[in-house]
Amino acid sequence: MLTKLDEIAVKARKDKKVIFTSLAHIITPDFLKETWKMMNKKGASGVDGETTKEFEANLDERVKDIWERMKAKRYKAPPVRRVEIPKGNGKTRPLGIPTVEDRLVQRAIARILEVIYEPEFLDFSYGFRPKRNPHQALKALRNCIVKQKVRHIFEADIRGYFNNINHRWLIRMIKLKIADPIIVGMIGKWLRAGVMTNGVITRNEEGTPQGGPISPILANIYLHYALDLWFEKKFKTYTQGEAYLIRFADDYVACFQYKRDAEKFARYSEYRMNKFGLELAEEKTRLIPFGRYVWERIEGHREKPESFDFLGFRHISGFGINGQFALIRKPTVKSCRKFLDKVHKWLKGHSHWKRRDQQKQLTSMLKGFYQYFSLYHCRNKLMYIREEVVKQWIRSLRRRSQRHKLYWSYLTNREWFKLPYPGLIHADV
Repeated sequence: MLTKLDEIAVKARKDKKVIFTSLAHIITPDFLKETWKMMNKKGASGVDGETTKEFEANLDERVKDIWERMKAKRYKAPPVRRVEIPKGNGKTRPLGIPTVEDRLVQRAIARILEVIYEPEFLDFSYGFRPKRNPHQALKALRNCIVKQKVRHIFEADIRGYFNNINHRWLIRMIKLKIADPIIVGMIGKWLRAGVMTNGVITRNEEGTPQGGPISPILANIYLHYALDLWFEKKFKTYTQGEAYLIRFADDYVACFQYKRDAEKFARYSEYRMNKFGLELAEEKTRLIPFGRYVWERIEGHREKPESFDFLGFRHISGFGINGQFALIRKPTVKSCRKFLDKVHKWLKGHSHWKRRDQQKQLTSMLKGFYQYFSLYHCRNKLMYIREEVVKQWIRSLRRRSQRHKLYWSYLTNREWFKLPYPGLIHADV
């Protein structure tokens, strides 16, 4: 089972032009059971209401039934259940939740796609890839700005990316590497399955619902051909200076030495996105001067250099301890507000919990926030976040009684009231 995947991975690495014509035979009952062990068992149920525990109770029979239906080409992709999750600023993001059975099949085929496309994806792509994370993307961006001849930054965001992926283009892209009709047919079924909202099924001609295990790899394949290869193989050959691209999912930042190259990329990338049915969000897309060369030029005029956001961090030009240029990164206002709103909502819904239990949960939430945002120059901001959480907790505790005695002199000496302080976790990012 694992050997077959390894053989496919080796073949994909050795021969970049190979087209895989037979892949469906890898999906056996044993392969599906092995895939089940890798899945999140706490996921929500889909349109059929079945839970992971109910599915797992008869796992052997279920995976055998799935395998037989796929083998006979009788497998039908059910619609996904749509829910809205908060995005910030009062906006929501649609999330599609497949059934437990469908999640298993999607994850199985996603495993095959990963070993085929991982050698194909370029180094500056970091989103939704094994052994890659946002901090690696942040480190790569920092190295470009600090160590290379970067003077201009083009930050971009694709509007409603997952909802606007063109199905015909995506299938054409997949067929460049995969010619197995069963695998291609399964992907087509998922794209056409549609979503269910309040009992009504809507069929979409474009887009892939976020939430399914197959969606991240399909999204990466789409932008690999639509953006990454075009930038690396074609656009860079016409630039006069240095040019770099850092992409995480649908957010990407391009760094340039010369302004004319940056302006050319801004024009051409918009045309390139439109060709594949995508659109750049104007409010989140702009070209700005940035870097140590720009800082040296405006220092004497005492102008404030521009900053930009990427992966939850505000990137700012500044000085280090030695007086040289330093890239300062701090959590964005949006990231902080989103976390504090989450804490406030949790405290409001769990005000009846015991104080010790509240402390454990708030400690876990703070540590999760620190784990992502603990970079150099972030301590002051993280201390502010901790103080705000403490204030919210105190207000929540005091609402329990009109005659409370929870004053600072009392609380600061209580063991159950202590919350963790931030420390430097990502020193090399």
